[in-house]
Formats: sequence, structure tokens, C-alpha cells
Amino acid sequence: MTRTDRQRWLLPSHLVQPGGAGGARPRRTVRDWVVDVLVFLLAALFGLVAIDAGARYDSDAVNLTDQIVGALACCSLWLRRRWPVALAAVLAVVGALVPAAAGAMLASLFSVAVRRPFRDLAWTVALALAGAVVTVFVRPDPETGRLLGIVLGVALTLLVVAWGMLVRARRQLVEALRERAERAEAEAELRAAQAQRLAREAIAREMHDVLAHRLTLLSVHAGALEFRPDAPPEQIARAAGVIRDSAHDALQDLREIIGVLRAPGEDGGGDRPQPTLATLGELVDESRAAGMRVVLDSTVHDPDAVPAATGRTVYRIAQEGLTNARKHAPGTEVTVTLSGRPGDGLTVEVRNPAPAGTVPDVPGSGQGLIGLSERAALAGGRLDHGPAPGGGFALTAWLPWPP
Repeated sequence: MTRTDRQRWLLPSHLVQPGGAGGARPRRTVRDWVVDVLVFLLAALFGLVAIDAGARYDSDAVNLTDQIVGALACCSLWLRRRWPVALAAVLAVVGALVPAAAGAMLASLFSVAVRRPFRDLAWTVALALAGAVVTVFVRPDPETGRLLGIVLGVALTLLVVAWGMLVRARRQLVEALRERAERAEAEAELRAAQAQRLAREAIAREMHDVLAHRLTLLSVHAGALEFRPDAPPEQIARAAGVIRDSAHDALQDLREIIGVLRAPGEDGGGDRPQPTLATLGELVDESRAAGMRVVLDSTVHDPDAVPAATGRTVYRIAQEGLTNARKHAPGTEVTVTLSGRPGDGLTVEVRNPAPAGTVPDVPGSGQGLIGLSERAALAGGRLDHGPAPGGGFALTAWLPWPP
């Protein structure tokens, strides 16, 4: 059984989506048909009891009239979903004169209590209570006194109204809970989509930080081979070796990043450890092997004491600074300065002078420094970059180092 089928069996028609277009009135569900039949039978049973009680002291003509009016009142209950207030008002007047219609009047009053606001219910109940009092005087029961008849009529009317209001409150609670569940589901989907977007942005920044350094080495040395085909064999072999090693390292880094996208439980073989501050020297040596002039000035004597996340951020900042210097200031001497201690924070600076001559046009996305700024902010630090006072370019970052 599908969800729609369950709704047609279990939910009232006002809780099931309309079947037609243009806001058409909901069709009766199976549950509505069952309820309507039961209400009709109960009203008919109530009317038969009233007719049997009145047959003992009323004439045949009055009994026949009661039977006809009572039957019509019970049949009119099939209209209670479309015109509940009007039907209840008419039956309240009829029920005051014909006791056989009292059951149908109570059923219609129940529908008003369930479906209509309190303003409509109030005057309808007042009319029904007045009818209960009038009935005692118009059609008195010799076996019960007038006072007892009024008390029974008022109590039965209020009991039916209270039951209807309870059903209405329960339906409103179910509707509120359903809307809250749908809203919570929509918010959960929105949070999942936002988390997915943030994860993609983080992976994109990581991919830029990792691969830009390697691919820049490939671009620079491939360009050197293109413009210096007559270079000595030793330089050509050295450039080809750097290209080969950089391509291999780029492939390994790409595997490392793609490993983040693997589902839990998949094989993660081939992934390399994340870089830390202790591997900053290897990055500098790699840049020197590629032909850059790099000076590393570090006053941090124990790199392993730096938190792994902070050291990884410093590594990425230095990597981006060396990549930018290689692209935009080739041939200059790049200075990487690292200082700090626990409690004071960690400062890293990558500085290079202005290049001499024409700078080759190496394409770039321009998103590296933006990603580094976000990475430093997430780590609780800050990052500044721009032209240096004495010329050139400086990239400076400060990161917290807990004591």
C-alpha cells in the first residue's frame, strides 16, 4: 500500500491533497465514507428511539410526521461537510419541534465544532441549547419532569460540542506536527546541501594549494625547454627530471585529494600523510632543485611541537608564496621567514623583490590568496599580502600557537 493509499484510508479529506486542479474541494476519502455512514446510522438509531418513546402518547399522524421529518433530517447529514453551519442551524430549529431529528441535530453540531471557528460554533450552540429548552415545553415527556428534561438536553448538547472541540484540537495538533516535520526535513536537506557545498569549496581550495605548486614547476621547465632547445644536455636532462618528478608528485597529491571523496570503508591505499611544519624544508629543497633561489630563515627549533593543523596551514602558505614567486617573479631570491613560540603565535613570511626584465605570462586563477585568507581565518589567525615597502611582494601570516 502506497503513502497516498494510506492517506485515503486513514486521514480526513481536509488533510489529503486535493485531487483536482485549481483548488478544487477535496474528495471524500474511504475514512470519510465510513464516518458518514456511522453518523447516519447513529442519528437514525437516536431518531428511532425518540419515535418509539413518543408513540406511546402521540397520535398516529404525529408519529408519521416524526418518522418522515426524522428520515429527512438523517439524510441531510450527507450535506454536513459542505454546509455544516447552515445545516446545524436548520436542524436545531427542526429538532426543537421534532424529537426524531435531535440525533441528526447533534451530529451536525458535532461537525460544526470540528470544522468551523468558535464564532460560528458559539451562536449555533446557543441556538441548539434554546431548542433543547423549547422541546421540553412543545413536546413534553410525561415520564420526566421539565427540569430533568432541560438538564439532559443541555448536558447532551454540551457533551457533543466538547467532543467535537477535542477532535478539532487533536487534528490541529496533528497538522502542526506534520508541518513541523516537513519543515525540519526541508531544513535538514538545506543543511546537507550547504555542508556539501562547503565541502566542495574546501576540496577545491585544497586542490589549488596542492596542485598549483606542482603544475607551475611543469609550466616553467616546459617553457624553458621550449625556448632553449639548444641548451646543454645536462640542463635539458635536469629540466626533464624536474618535470617527471613534479608530474609524479602532482599525481600523488591528486590521489590524496580524491581520497577525501571516497566513501567510508573504501580502500585508501596510496594516500600520503598530510604535510606538516617539519616537511617545510623538503618544500624549500624541492623549489631549489627546480632552479629557484630560496632562503629559509626559521627560529622554530622544534617543528614537531607545532600543532599539526597549524603546521599544515604554514606549509600551504609557504607553498602558495613560492608558487606565486615562481610565476610572477622568476629568477629572484625568495626569502621564507618563520618565527614564533608557544603562547605568542607563529609568523610566516614569504618575500621576494621585484623581478628584472620582462615577466613571462603564466596563467593563474587568482583564487589561491583568497583560499589562504579563509584557511588562516578558520585557524584563528590572519593573512596579509601585497607589495612590499622596498619593492617586490610580501605574503605574511600569523597563526595562533597555544602555550
